[in-house]
Amino acid sequence: MARAVVAGASGLIGGLLLDILTQSPVYKEVVLLVRKELPFTNKKVTQMVINFDRLEDYEKEIHGHAIFSCLGSTRRKTPDLKIYKKIDHDYPLRLAQLAAKNGVEQYHLVSALGANPDSGNFYTKMKGETEADIKKSGVKCIHIYQPSVLTGDRKEKRMTERMLIRIMAFINLFLWGSLRKYRSIPAATVASAMYKQSLIHQEGIFIHASDEIKEIA
Repeated sequence: MARAVVAGASGLIGGLLLDILTQSPVYKEVVLLVRKELPFTNKKVTQMVINFDRLEDYEKEIHGHAIFSCLGSTRRKTPDLKIYKKIDHDYPLRLAQLAAKNGVEQYHLVSALGANPDSGNFYTKMKGETEADIKKSGVKCIHIYQPSVLTGDRKEKRMTERMLIRIMAFINLFLWGSLRKYRSIPAATVASAMYKQSLIHQEGIFIHASDEIKEIA
């Protein structure tokens, strides 16, 4: 019976992953690291309202079998790029470092397709830097998921994203072979893949592109 810690459970993937973990016979305890308490109750779940700028203050709680980092923002919600990078890079990295310090077996990170620390694009560069830094955190088993455009029922309205999803539904028809990884992907598929990989005991760094995520799930 395992213990999981989830950061970013208020998001699309994080929320779906939380549903899976609470129904799993493998995980007996699920700890959520949240900025404010979520309207969610389950006997397995403990919510910890924390200040992510002071993750060290909660170090003793960052332990267990697996840490799932689903943290992330958008330019619309976080126009200040320094704060944006703090959410998407600094918090996941510090969480991984504390996980390594406490002997956590696995760290699962939601990144993005195209992540590249040498990219000229702010978003893909930031995601690439996050991946590169977390790889050096010291956690024995690191899984990095690189989904393409996500589909799913978000609580917030993202008009641009909704338009992109509709466009991608058409473009998907023409993405075959090596281009399959660029097809849009349901957030539920990513959450399922994260859960299934957490059940496998292994060591190393594993990168899962969008098409592979679908196969795993």
